[in-house]
Amino acid sequence: MTEPLVNDLVASWSEAELGVPGRVLPVVQAPAAVLSSVGEAVDPEAPATVQLAADLVATMRVSPGCVGLAAPQVGESASVFCVDVSQHPKTKDHHGTFVLCNAVVVEATRNEKAREGCLSVPDFTGDVKRASRLVVQGRLPGSGQEVRLTTNAFEARALQHEIDHCAGLLFLDRVAGAHAIHQRQTYL
Repeated sequence: MTEPLVNDLVASWSEAELGVPGRVLPVVQAPAAVLSSVGEAVDPEAPATVQLAADLVATMRVSPGCVGLAAPQVGESASVFCVDVSQHPKTKDHHGTFVLCNAVVVEATRNEKAREGCLSVPDFTGDVKRASRLVVQGRLPGSGQEVRLTTNAFEARALQHEIDHCAGLLFLDRVAGAHAIHQRQTYL
């Protein structure tokens, strides 16, 4: 991986570029069927995709502790997700807020196990092994521009979690067994 760690185009992206206000949508919870279906590839320039991108960002922003949200989590079987890990304490390098369409993992290395949670599985967390260095390729909504970004640590984990949602997978599908699933802790 010789690419720069932060893709300037992705890091400078803003939901303002979408040109439409985002609506806060209800988050779907397991075992809703949409969460286990593979998201359809989308036209990143289509008005419906642009609106969905804005809605995902708006919904993520009002959801405490949320660092990413995928279209299936708001009831849409589409390959679109947003990520913003910039305020999370486990974050090292990051690209800020961004949305990707039709994203795929190009390269993944350095597997590490860590605890994950999900808005669509509100009562549990799980220990999931994922790559801690990642190269992802996708398209930006609105412009449709293809981007390739290299990421690591917590942002890499968040990207894989959201790409899994678009592939019909929950973090529960990635745990090693029941021993790796935990009741979510509630802090006052």
